[in-house]
Amino acid sequence: MLEIKNICKTFNTGTINEKVALDDLSLKLNEGDFVTVIGGNGAGKSTMLNAIAGVFPIDNGSISINGEDITKLPEYKRAKYIGRVFQDPMMGTAADMLMEENLSIAERRGKKRYIKWAISKKDRERYKELLTQLDLGLENRLSSKMGLLSGGQRQAVTLLMASMEKPKLLLLDEHTAALDPATAAKVLDLTDKIVVEHHLTAIMITHNMNDAIKHGNRLIMMNQGKIIFDVAGEEKAKLTKTVLLNKFAEIAGQNQESDRMVLS
Repeated sequence: MLEIKNICKTFNTGTINEKVALDDLSLKLNEGDFVTVIGGNGAGKSTMLNAIAGVFPIDNGSISINGEDITKLPEYKRAKYIGRVFQDPMMGTAADMLMEENLSIAERRGKKRYIKWAISKKDRERYKELLTQLDLGLENRLSSKMGLLSGGQRQAVTLLMASMEKPKLLLLDEHTAALDPATAAKVLDLTDKIVVEHHLTAIMITHNMNDAIKHGNRLIMMNQGKIIFDVAGEEKAKLTKTVLLNKFAEIAGQNQESDRMVLS
């Protein structure tokens, strides 16, 4: 479903602030893979997601989704393939628009637009049904502005919006980092449910090693713009936090102390 081949990205090339963010990185995801990504600050995790989403052009290499080369497509044209949830609950939705309006926009992402009423009675019934599944009591708040929801509620709705049209790829960029532990756990459980029920292919960045181990069927560890560890299936199920920290120290070598602190 996703194939990244030898992509590189350097910021501020030729200056004192030059930073190699992605270094000949390759990754292949099969349909239905749910991959968690860990690594220290500056490892290239978010840069990889931004490269896939088309936030900036890559220096070289290629990116394909479902067999289609999207390397040169602008970000807005990739929207029909990709759903994304950001770390900040305020991103990904329009705060001054109603919840039903946000859902309507998400439902039409990547589709042709026509001159007609944006939201019908049938649409509202469908949105209520979808919101009921969140179990947050939002099904009767379709006419509420998104900005009035709590961070956890908004992130749950954003997750619903990102997945309601069953994207080829779901990108989750530390989407529970800004939430309290109880709310974060609920959003992660909802993430598992949505990914499994819709058979989505997903990439989730997290700084929480326990979450990285618990969720998904595959785990990759990044350092200095490269994937340094890739584990899946039963081998992933046997992982512990201690094993991961030791593996990072073993593979990454230098700078291990500061990165170990970030990871733990």
